[in-house]
Amino acid sequence: MRQTAPQPSMLPALALGFAAFLTNFDITAVVVALPAVASDLGFGIAGYAWVMDAYSLAFTGCLLVSGALADRHGRRRALVGGTIVFALASLACGLAPDGPTLWAARAVQGVGAAFMVTGGIALIAGAYPDAKARTRAFAWLGVASGIAMAAGPTGGGLIASWVGWRWIFLINLPACALIVWAVPRLVSEAREARRRPIDFVSVALMTAALGLLIEALLHIRSDTGVAIAGLALSVCLAFGFVFRQKRREEPLLDPDVFAQPVMIGIAALLFAVSVGYWAVLVFLPLFLASAFGWSPETAGLALLTATLPMLFLPPVGGRLVNRLGWRLHFTFALAFVAAGNILIAAALAANDPALLLPSILAGLVLVGMGAALAHPQLSGAVVALVPADRAGMASAVTIVMRQAGFAIGIAILGAVLNADNGTAHYVWLFVTAAAAALAGLTAALVFLPSRGDRSTGPDG
Repeated sequence: MRQTAPQPSMLPALALGFAAFLTNFDITAVVVALPAVASDLGFGIAGYAWVMDAYSLAFTGCLLVSGALADRHGRRRALVGGTIVFALASLACGLAPDGPTLWAARAVQGVGAAFMVTGGIALIAGAYPDAKARTRAFAWLGVASGIAMAAGPTGGGLIASWVGWRWIFLINLPACALIVWAVPRLVSEAREARRRPIDFVSVALMTAALGLLIEALLHIRSDTGVAIAGLALSVCLAFGFVFRQKRREEPLLDPDVFAQPVMIGIAALLFAVSVGYWAVLVFLPLFLASAFGWSPETAGLALLTATLPMLFLPPVGGRLVNRLGWRLHFTFALAFVAAGNILIAAALAANDPALLLPSILAGLVLVGMGAALAHPQLSGAVVALVPADRAGMASAVTIVMRQAGFAIGIAILGAVLNADNGTAHYVWLFVTAAAAALAGLTAALVFLPSRGDRSTGPDG
């Protein structure tokens, strides 16, 4: 009788998946507590936005170097070191006495999270050389991330309501201790023999350009001169980054990738989902508190309408891509995101108390469904549609675009929002989100093929 080979243990994948769970849970859990944080520490919409953007900006910048550092010094060491940094930054967040201290601690959290994520992904790829086992391991990672994104608002709301918002950060400490204890016992160290060059100057240029852009957008209402100067300097730094990348033999992000029409479309879709869904989530607790006086606990439960689809619908999205093709699938998904935001904006404009809550909840369901159909499939679109010799670089661009789009989206929505004017002013937030979704829908129609793979041109 032929004996089947024993299946490799999934314990390493579970340990690494727990790290992914923690970094994703921290994002959505913090969102629900932001109104209480802003009230306690005394800052307005710009400070509110920076609580999220400081984390996202640092995460984006460090993604560009964390992989190379992990390959050089050890992937397990990178993950464990990142977890320790994340834990210390979480402690600083939980004890922060004011806004600037919290923003700085959130940036350090983003640095730690970048090393946790890149180290964890690389370790899974090395720990499971068998393709089927590796697929199962990455599936566990995806499930952990999906549960974290879906449960984060409710968990964060419960923690903030019962013991205070600071414990959303402090609860990370025992979780990080568990990761630091478990990963060295379950996962072997791995590193690359070849040392990739690390371009810290390019990282600094890109991070500074994004940071200045975010700050300029947040000051458009309050100080036009500062906003214009910030935008001009941001553009100069961005051109410096592009110029430097073109001159390097091994660029961090090759600008020529965007010469592909498909990548233009995918970049537009990433930005559309970031503004139309992810950035909207950041302001929803503030909106729900303003409209209905809801506590973080109640707001967290309401946000399940928008986050639960992320847990259940991605497999449906995979089947729809096969049935409809890339162009129609993303058009269909972004139409849901746009329709949900338009429904909420229309309900606010109508100012009918009987229709307001049902319309908001229905709109959140639509937005969540559209994002759940679009977001996970964008990485698959890169692999399938971009030429094989550019797929790796295009995937890196996709990861950075997700994070940068999220940070910029928060700043754009913060710029159009004036919470002091009451609930009615949130109309413009949802109108802006709907406009971004419609722009993504248009990009899908123009730049993506109807069917096919990387051999198919823009016209399908």
